[in-house]
Amino acid sequence: MKYYIIAGEASGDLHGSNLIREIRKNDTTAVVRCWGGDKMKAQGGDLVKHYRELAFMGFSEVLMNLRTIFRNLSFCRKDITEFQPDVLILVDYPGFNLRIARWAKRQGFRVVYYIAPQVWAWKENRVKSMKTCIDLMLVILPFEKDYFKTKWDWEVEYVGHPLVEETDAASAKGPGESLAEKPIVALLPGSRKQEISKKLPVMLEMSRRFPDYQFIVAKAPGSDELFYKELLNNYPGVTYVQNRTYELLLQSKAALVTSGTATLETALLGIPEVVCYKGSPISYQIAKRVIKVKYISLVNLIMDREIVKELIQDAFNPDNLEVELKAIVEDDHRRNSITTEYAHLKTLLQQGGDASATAAAHISRFLSAGGVYTPE
Repeated sequence: MKYYIIAGEASGDLHGSNLIREIRKNDTTAVVRCWGGDKMKAQGGDLVKHYRELAFMGFSEVLMNLRTIFRNLSFCRKDITEFQPDVLILVDYPGFNLRIARWAKRQGFRVVYYIAPQVWAWKENRVKSMKTCIDLMLVILPFEKDYFKTKWDWEVEYVGHPLVEETDAASAKGPGESLAEKPIVALLPGSRKQEISKKLPVMLEMSRRFPDYQFIVAKAPGSDELFYKELLNNYPGVTYVQNRTYELLLQSKAALVTSGTATLETALLGIPEVVCYKGSPISYQIAKRVIKVKYISLVNLIMDREIVKELIQDAFNPDNLEVELKAIVEDDHRRNSITTEYAHLKTLLQQGGDASATAAAHISRFLSAGGVYTPE
């Protein structure tokens, strides 16, 4: 079978690579062409475009790069048409992938979506179109299966969360070589320059207020070294690591984490955290009006209550961050409460099984049935 897989971000590259690995176990003759990154390429995918050429963050940045986005869409349609895959697998990245899904369905291609767009948070009206152009939807959050069935009468498959297998493997491997003699606070400011430049300076200020701790930044893969050096220039005691985020977290007493996938990774590794978010004023004001969820971190969203503290926009300032960091490094009751809730979270995310293997099995079953999905 021929598979065309599109992932547009670092997290999609990770999950896409694991999916390719499991697809190959079910289909030893699989030919995979993909948009993604180094991890998908390492699993044998023929990489067409790297996600670094695709990732635009926030409303204003998307508007400024519309011409590039439309060029990528046009190229993608042409490439799919020439490749003629047996199935198109779209991994997250909804702004781009939903446009491709609508086009692909009209062309007669089979469409599988892995990691559903977060329509329960905003742009809920997308679901009507999604139902018509997606043949098989594979979701990774436990509440999504009921959401789509109850509200939209759409049968989807919950496969578990792919980060569980990643964090379990990291925990089994261990923390590696010691990174510091003092207790560590990990700083995870994101993966794009735009978000790092807004969040990291506030995080770095904590190194002056907590001199008994070693602050270490998780540097984004492929990012500019000079960019970080300029940010860290006034904080000589702060260091950074690259491609060792899990090792860093496993050695940390606490973490300051930008909103996104990293909040869930930190939780699954059992590290108390403070979630930090600050966007451009325009993007934040727009988001505040259209996003309907109570929380911004996946940890709190999945548990439907505040497990970890979220500091958002103006609330994300050095004084507030100092209070919250002090609580998670010095208050044993608070730390124990958080880690107990993390255990409940992990149980929920394991209910679908091993996400990558389960997703690949559903795709195999779907293709064996001639591209017809029937709920199990």
